[in-house]
Amino acid sequence: MLNILLGSLGVLLALFVAGALITLYVQDVTQEKHAVLRNFPLVGHLRYFFESLGEYFRQYFFLGDREEQPFDRATRSWVYRMAKNEGGIIGFGSTYPLHEPGALVFVNAPFPILDAEQQEPPMLLIGEGYCRTPFVGKSLVNISAMSFGAISRPAVRALSRGAAAAGCWLDTGEGGLSAYHLEGGCDIIFQVGTAKYGVRDESGQLSDERLREVAAHETVRAFEIKLSQGAKPGKGGVLPGSKVSAEIARIRGIAEGRDSLSPNRHPDISNIEQLLDKVEHIRAVTGKPVGVKTAIGGPRFLDELSAAIARRGLQAAPDFLTIDGGEGGSGAAPQALADHMAMSIDEALPLVVDALIASGLKERIRVIAAGKVLTPARVAWALASGADFVNTARGFMFSLGCIQALRCHTNTCPTGVTTHNPRLQRGLVVDDKAARVASYCRNMNKEVGMIAHSCGLRHARQLRREHVRIVQASGQSIALDLLRPYPAAAATA
Repeated sequence: MLNILLGSLGVLLALFVAGALITLYVQDVTQEKHAVLRNFPLVGHLRYFFESLGEYFRQYFFLGDREEQPFDRATRSWVYRMAKNEGGIIGFGSTYPLHEPGALVFVNAPFPILDAEQQEPPMLLIGEGYCRTPFVGKSLVNISAMSFGAISRPAVRALSRGAAAAGCWLDTGEGGLSAYHLEGGCDIIFQVGTAKYGVRDESGQLSDERLREVAAHETVRAFEIKLSQGAKPGKGGVLPGSKVSAEIARIRGIAEGRDSLSPNRHPDISNIEQLLDKVEHIRAVTGKPVGVKTAIGGPRFLDELSAAIARRGLQAAPDFLTIDGGEGGSGAAPQALADHMAMSIDEALPLVVDALIASGLKERIRVIAAGKVLTPARVAWALASGADFVNTARGFMFSLGCIQALRCHTNTCPTGVTTHNPRLQRGLVVDDKAARVASYCRNMNKEVGMIAHSCGLRHARQLRREHVRIVQASGQSIALDLLRPYPAAAATA
């Protein structure tokens, strides 16, 4: 009798456990907040379990908050909290390495700005007086270039909707303009890559007809000629044939199912004069502002650009420059280039700004900074250094749910951000992630303003180099305006 009773209890226990697992499985696959659990029900809980253990046992078994690369746990956690509107409050002090070389220190004002005195940063016009339809940049923080193809359909849809809600722009990347970019009604910058995807004719050359078709969309506000990006300057892109669906092939104007190779530079742009010719041509065809995206390896590019504009006149200048640091890059790239090619944004941005100031072009050409600029402090530093706007790709990828699995190039992204596998894409719920994209952008702008107010400024566009100090190898900090003095032209302005 006892054996029968124990056997019955065992069966009941097994049924209970099975029922609990089935219930949890159903909850996981139907909930919309966590992509990992939707794609990997039951076992996905292990990720969150070990992550929570790290808070208590990291000193024994886990890396510290600031040790992981390319983005440490503290940075990712901050983005996740901002995207979920959970606030940027921490307890028991900061883990930021305040004494390490390169650390940012902002100069707090003894009498900071009262809430009633604070102002929204003014919007900036791009291309005013030089094109038929200038573009008004509203947000300090915007979505950097990520192509449809490199990232998934639901990711683009969520970015488009979130950008519209937050009032920032979305850069298409070099993969062309899709219906998903247009879905939210956000401001769009169309990127013209070296393969001319989306604006090419049958022979692969730039098509004026296709340019006009793209420009006819009211929300396409500007065009950006991509010379290079921080992750792989001097190297063309590759989209594996497994990712080239019929839809992507149609949007890009290429063959379905075949590797899509973009040249390592524009075949029709081999010098500064040809670059400015292309800027003027696209601006004349589209009637909209035209800028240039590039990584920076030294002063030569800026010297030649300034000299050519001086000869040709201000109408030949690009309406904006997007400067990508050597630490940039949301997609796949050769490690030799990703690790070692092009200046860091910390060095490149002041170099570009100083060159524009010295040549009298700073008011003509807007400057957009990119390259791991995804926290309020880094954005505030960029504005103080002279940037007008900031772009970030990986910050918005984190807001979409990216967990830094480092599998962007394998089509196996576990959160659905960079994969075209329908099963994995299912984890990315567009409505939920669009709200997180918008929240991240709004909170970034808000906290950049908070830094500015603590410096005694009414809004973030008033930040200057004297408001930032950079920690040196000695452990002492030096004001940025002493490390990178403004050129003489600025002092006489």
